[in-house]
Formats: sequence, structure tokens, C-alpha cells
Amino acid sequence: MGKEARALDRTFTLELARVTEHAAIAAARLRGRGDEKAADQAAVDAMRRELDTLSIDGTIVIGEGEKGEAPALFIGESVGSAEGPAVDVALDPLEGKTVCAKNLPNSIAVLAMAPKGSLLKVPDVYMEKLAIGPGYPAGIVSLTRSAEENLTALAKAKGVDVTEITACILDRPRHGRLIEEVRAVGAAIRLIGDGDVAGVIHAANPAETGIDIYMGIGGAPEGVLAAAALRCTGGQMEGRLQLTTPEKRARADALGITEPNRIYSVEEMASGDVVFAATGVTDGNLLDGVRFQRDRITTHTLMMRSATRTIREMHAQHYI
Repeated sequence: MGKEARALDRTFTLELARVTEHAAIAAARLRGRGDEKAADQAAVDAMRRELDTLSIDGTIVIGEGEKGEAPALFIGESVGSAEGPAVDVALDPLEGKTVCAKNLPNSIAVLAMAPKGSLLKVPDVYMEKLAIGPGYPAGIVSLTRSAEENLTALAKAKGVDVTEITACILDRPRHGRLIEEVRAVGAAIRLIGDGDVAGVIHAANPAETGIDIYMGIGGAPEGVLAAAALRCTGGQMEGRLQLTTPEKRARADALGITEPNRIYSVEEMASGDVVFAATGVTDGNLLDGVRFQRDRITTHTLMMRSATRTIREMHAQHYI
């Protein structure tokens, strides 16, 4: 993997940022307009155009949906010039569509890339997720344990009382019991309306965001994207697909997933040398949103690579 990994790093780290920048700018033109479909379509179109300029033989493994469900950027679609390294591509042109439509915090454009066969292929179903940042012993938290056990163990490892721990959870009715369990232990909760890729990334940097752990059920494709980001930071994550119907199990089986109750580690969801980019659409805890000025557009992008644990922030000015 050595030559291929170096090629990804040297040639595509900034190129990935360019792709997410264009998607973020396109979506930001429609933020706060109340039309999440239009904002998402604008981001999809922009990301698709920019991806095809890259010198890669890319295959989308995490995209806008499965083939037949999405007109562009669907799972299995080829992207790039077909010249260059064979890579898996995971993307969400507009993570937090509702957030963008309402101009609320933490909507982002996200893209991850890794050598072919490195990213887990999952159907568009739910996934139970648990994630923390770097610096803790392996296995300190697990989906096999209760919320109380995980929060208590994390607080002990951090050297604080559990009342100083903050969990990020999607604000959904399905999380009613989980929210009660977290509050019963004494931990705080940061509820988010949408955007659980951003939620997991926030848990990887508690000093900046105030979030120590991500808990709950969200989209499976977003889980793989989040795992790609955590591979770059050294964080821990577990994911378990919610294959609750025969139809969902059949879709998973078609993608090679034969263990419906398996708990995936971050390394099993995103292996190899991963490069990752996210550009802010709206203002958030880690990224500023797109700024439109008279003669320029300003973007804020986070770029990461797993092999070197390099994390870069880029403020770019795009002159009109």
C-alpha cells in the first residue's frame, strides 16, 4: 500500500479540500431558505463536477443512496478520470440538510478517500454508534455495556467526576430512554438536531467542543464517514447496524455483510491510509460556515490523514 498511500497524500489532500469547498459554497447559497432538497442537490452537483476532475479510479462506497435510489453519487458509481490510484470514496455533499435549510450550526460538506477495499460498504440503514476521542485505553467504552458503565469508565479514565462528562446525542424520540439513562448518571447532554458526522468529530476534540462522547443511533453511511475521521485523529468508535427487517438484512447481505449483529470497530469501518476533508456550510463548533463578501468567498476546511495523524485547518479566500 506504500506507493498508493503516498500518492493519496501528496496529490489529493488539498484536492479533497477543493471538492468539499465547492460543495459547501453551493449549499451555502441556499442556507436558511427552508428548502433542504434544493440545497442538497446544489451540493451534490458541485461535488460530482469536482470529483470528476481528480486523477483517480474511484468507486463510491458511501454516497447519496443505493443504485436506483439516487440519480448521482450513488453507491457503486465510478468517479474521477479513471487514471490514477484505485480508491474507495465516502461522501456526504451536505451533512445536516435540515440544519442548512434552517441556517443552524454544524452543517458540513464531507469527503473521505482510502485505497480500494478500505472502507466498509453499508446499506442506507441505521447504525448504533459510540465514539470518543484519542488518548484513552483501548476498549474503555463499548456497545456491549450500559450508558452508565460507559460514562463512568470514561470519567474515571479522564480523571474527573461523571458530572463533568458531556454526551452528544441526536434529538430523536428513539433516544428518550438513552437520554434518561445519561441524565440519571449525572452527565450532561448536548442534543443536536441533525448532522451526526459532525457530532462524532466533535467528540474527538473535547477541548475545543466540550463534547466527550457520542452516543445513539444515526445513519450507517454517516457512521463510516465518522469512522474515517476518527482513524485520522486516533479516536475510538464502535458501530452496530440496525438490520431490523428481512429487507434490510437482504440489502446488507448484498453488500457482503453476513453478520447482522456484528459490532464493528473504527479500524473495521475505515482501514488503510485514510484522507478526510470537511468544509463548514454553516457556523459550528469546529468549522466556520461559508462567508459571502463583495469580491470573495471565504471557506473553512478541516483536512486529515490517518497514516501521519496530520490535521490541518485551511481558511481559503476564493476571489470572484
